[in-house]
Amino acid sequence: QVQLVESGGGLVQAGGSLRLSCAASGRTFSNYVMGWFRQAPGKEREFVGGIRWRDGTTYYKNSVKGRFTISRDNAKNTVYLRMDSLKPEDMAVYYCAAGVNFPSIKGDEYDYWGQGTQVTVSS
Repeated sequence: QVQLVESGGGLVQAGGSLRLSCAASGRTFSNYVMGWFRQAPGKEREFVGGIRWRDGTTYYKNSVKGRFTISRDNAKNTVYLRMDSLKPEDMAVYYCAAGVNFPSIKGDEYDYWGQGTQVTVSS
């Protein structure tokens, strides 16, 4: 059974940093793309960034480029989203997802989803 479990969310002041983790289990993900999405209250879910597990190639939403960094740890089967210089508009529930299309920014192209972790940014 495939499981994606996010952790690391919390409350941070604007300008601060957080690192989210997504622990993957239940299958081999070496041929998958891991995406990070977020959804703020009253807004649609949006793509944040992704990483191709095989070679670590990353791609990002323009508004987070230079502030967010995605990485992976093969030994731990875990993907990370490092978020720096956080802004109030980054506040949302963050989800990780796994899919096979690269690069994909569409949520419906991802097959597996985690339960989400809340990121709150105070101004």
